[in-house]
Amino acid sequence: MHELAITVIGPDRTGIVADVAEALAAVGANLTDSTMTRLRGHFAMTLICTGPTAAQAEQALEPITAAGLIATVRKVEPEADDRPTGEPYLVSVHGADRLGIVAAVTRVVAGAGGNITDLTTRLTGPLYVMVAEVDLPAGAADELAEHLAVAAAELGVDVTVRRAESEIL
Repeated sequence: MHELAITVIGPDRTGIVADVAEALAAVGANLTDSTMTRLRGHFAMTLICTGPTAAQAEQALEPITAAGLIATVRKVEPEADDRPTGEPYLVSVHGADRLGIVAAVTRVVAGAGGNITDLTTRLTGPLYVMVAEVDLPAGAADELAEHLAVAAAELGVDVTVRRAESEIL
């Protein structure tokens, strides 16, 4: 069975998710994982599906691309075991917007051996908010919090690290 990673981006409009899902269902694609968002009037979707070949999926998405969206399809190897390997934590950042917040915070997380599994940022007026779901090696949370406190002071933002309940994720 084929496993594909598909991205769709472009100007937002009503019905994109339905159009993509219907086109892929028509060629036998089972959507196993997906995420989609609207970013300041731009649509972005990433999904993993099983079933059709990459060529079949690309052909099915041609009407979507003809309507002004960009769709990419690539074959991926199925993960033998994609369960998290660490402990789940949430890293939250709040503060005035400035260049380098995401770069600095994610570098500290990577330095602690953390794997970011989901990341969302929003700018609302002058307030910048970032929330990251992170898998951390056992026992790494306290040291990560200390390093993030240093980065937060340099950036002039507030950073919190807290254990995530697995039911929430």
